[in-house]
Amino acid sequence: MFRNKEKALYKLSDRIGCMSQANVDFVIKHNPYIDAEKVHISPNSVEFLDKNIDTETKENIRKKYGVPTDKKVFIYGGNLGRPQDIPFVIKCLKANEGKTDRFFIICGTGTEYSKLKAYVESENPENVLVINGLPKDEYETFVASADVGLIFLDHRFTIPNCPSRMLSYMQNKMPIIACTDKATDIGSIIEDGGFGWWCESTDANEFVKICDKACTADLVQMGERAKKCLAENYSTKRSYEIIMECE
Repeated sequence: MFRNKEKALYKLSDRIGCMSQANVDFVIKHNPYIDAEKVHISPNSVEFLDKNIDTETKENIRKKYGVPTDKKVFIYGGNLGRPQDIPFVIKCLKANEGKTDRFFIICGTGTEYSKLKAYVESENPENVLVINGLPKDEYETFVASADVGLIFLDHRFTIPNCPSRMLSYMQNKMPIIACTDKATDIGSIIEDGGFGWWCESTDANEFVKICDKACTADLVQMGERAKKCLAENYSTKRSYEIIMECE
């Protein structure tokens, strides 16, 4: 039923916007009757704001939540459900246990949160903090105190996803580590833009290697690239321009 609805909507539409090139390719491949000329990239977007904070404010926020001020802080914020493959996320956290130069924050809600909570309560890792969600304004401030944003997606996805949390990290001038399936092109977007790294969400040891790189990288310069990419491709101003160009 839903597939029939999908086809009907495509036929009715003058323009079909997709979040990334991988989505464009997917739609055209699986719907050959569509005129490819009317399918284009129209990504998620946000108002272009610089949410970066100064060092003193960052340290005060970290102290408030018991987060170390002398370590590289990696944060994941958002849904904690099956799409994120929480058992694999836990493997990644375990693989980083004993690493004294980094700290991980997982902040969110969802059906799989209890698994993260059970892991922390049973093993009490010294470099992991799990928080069961925060009010939006408080969360946005909290994110700004971290150094690197994390994205997780289950490796079994076959339809491209482009999580909007990427934009929140970019607003804060943060490099990003995307640990995802092969179908999405979010990894190539991040790596081609020079503001992050990608690995497939099947190998926790590879994730550790990327974290090693992040701990020694010039995160400030990478954050500036994230900000530049946001302004050029994912601002509401750019979304408006894309829509107007389709007329």
